[in-house]
Amino acid sequence: MSRNEQILQQLRGGLIVSCQALKNEPLHSSYIMSRMAVSAKEGGAAGIRANSPEDIREIKKAVELPVIALYKQDYEDSEIYITPTEREIELLMAENPEIIAMDATGRLRPGGITLEEFFPKIREKYPHQLFMADCATFEDGMNAQKLGFDIAGTTLCGYTKDTKGVSLPNLNLIRSLTEALKIPVIAEGGIWEVADLQLIMKEKVLAAVIGTAITRPREITRRYVDSI
Repeated sequence: MSRNEQILQQLRGGLIVSCQALKNEPLHSSYIMSRMAVSAKEGGAAGIRANSPEDIREIKKAVELPVIALYKQDYEDSEIYITPTEREIELLMAENPEIIAMDATGRLRPGGITLEEFFPKIREKYPHQLFMADCATFEDGMNAQKLGFDIAGTTLCGYTKDTKGVSLPNLNLIRSLTEALKIPVIAEGGIWEVADLQLIMKEKVLAAVIGTAITRPREITRRYVDSI
């Protein structure tokens, strides 16, 4: 079994916990994210999703779990912020992540570059790296498979102009992708309840990602406060 097959096997049927905190969040700290990852591992997580080379470096020191790495960066000329350019990929590659995730929607990347122009060059440069396509729609997932991504995720459904307001988790999208794609599908986005996760895992997904509901106490608190 190849290294990439072993990574996918480790994730199969499991829960991936997203350990992220942006600069405007109280828990913004690579050390804190590493402890979040340890907590997730002790709770039974199969993998970690993490943002930035610094956080990934600390997390990989703390846990021996597959890491889905991304690097959120804002550019004035693009709506894309999840691993938008080759520079972010190079910085992530230096941390030897098991998987690298990037925006795989139809939106233009910085400099007006399309995914069709961007990803084939990345695939050629890093032929043995696992790449995850963060998708918003069924069409995104089909295109990602065509371009040579290894995994499709439903990460961006609800976060693009075309999908804003869609009820999450989007079980219909998850089901459609698992039925149509030959590459593995990771369910992500809006999973708050145990019942939601149980329904999702009945589909043919590789794994599911939960972030906010586990690792963002400010948002968890706000959800409860808003209810009263």
